[in-house]
Amino acid sequence: MRLSEISAGVVGVGFIGVAHVEALRRLGVNVAGVVGSSPQRAAAKAEAADLPRVYPSVGALVDDPRIDVVHIATPNNVHADQVRACLAAGKHVVCEKPLALTSTDGLDLVERADAAGVVNAVCFNIRYYPLNHQMAAMVRAGDIGEPRFVTGSYLQDWLLLETDWNWRLVPEEAGALRSVAEIGSHWLDLARFITGKRVVEVMADLHTFVPVRRHPAGPVETFAASTGGEELIEEAMSSDDGAGILLRFEDGARGTVSIAQTAAGRKNSVSIEVDGSESALS
Repeated sequence: MRLSEISAGVVGVGFIGVAHVEALRRLGVNVAGVVGSSPQRAAAKAEAADLPRVYPSVGALVDDPRIDVVHIATPNNVHADQVRACLAAGKHVVCEKPLALTSTDGLDLVERADAAGVVNAVCFNIRYYPLNHQMAAMVRAGDIGEPRFVTGSYLQDWLLLETDWNWRLVPEEAGALRSVAEIGSHWLDLARFITGKRVVEVMADLHTFVPVRRHPAGPVETFAASTGGEELIEEAMSSDDGAGILLRFEDGARGTVSIAQTAAGRKNSVSIEVDGSESALS
């Protein structure tokens, strides 16, 4: 099937949902429609961001026989149920990570996708940057010998201030982990992809640097700043702003990674180095 013959639906019209629509259009995939947290919000976002048809619900979208694949770009706590609905309708799924908040739900979704014979993909997109593919190919070819030590960081500053806010700071919506789950998972996937080795043991020091945050009563889109002037609510934080993690890989290689969403001046900074028995890659 050609890309132009595929029809996709996107669930979620926030920062990431709009990015999915744009990426699909650039590939030549037809985006048949979107679903938002409410039809009103989706309609307003569709007008502002030139989005296609707005479906009233996830159910209405997955029941449309014209749609082949559904992209899930919603808060983490609803991923599992939305993916189940897609798989039950026989749709392929591309889901923002995490696929689910528990390993039980994750395994259930993998088994359902296998039984349905459809794609059930999770967006670990950073491994697809050309430099990272080049690193992986060189490791596979033995250009650096045996990988011994993997180091790096993933740093952002979009949650630096106590007034920075988003649903990702709410454990009931995002899960108990935050910086490690949101961006650390990308780095860990990248380390696994480049080395070809699984991480089998970890020791992590997680820390909340901003213990109390002040936020508006309404939702704040990812990476958006408060508009100011509104009354702010104080809320104690429990999820991790940053972490340092020691790693052991399945063949005995070691690694360290630093993760932070409160690193001033770092918008989206990813670094990784693989030191081998003969040479190194960075």
